[in-house]
Amino acid sequence: MEKLMNILNEIDDSIDFASEERLIDDQLLDSFGVITLVAELEEAFDITIEASEMVPENFNSAAAMWKMVTRLQQEN
Repeated sequence: MEKLMNILNEIDDSIDFASEERLIDDQLLDSFGVITLVAELEEAFDITIEASEMVPENFNSAAAMWKMVTRLQQEN
């Protein structure tokens, strides 16, 4: 989770990723931010994030992202 938080803060350090739960719904992360995030997550965690995974439920909070990352790691 610490690695995820570091990646998120590198993308935008003005967002409180620890407490925010509507990153996509409130448009705090734009499409460019999500694409950048996906690339960073894939590289850092050795996972592949398919287009079907790119839904708000997986990116609205750091906890949701972490859940997706751990699930994808287990599937590999």
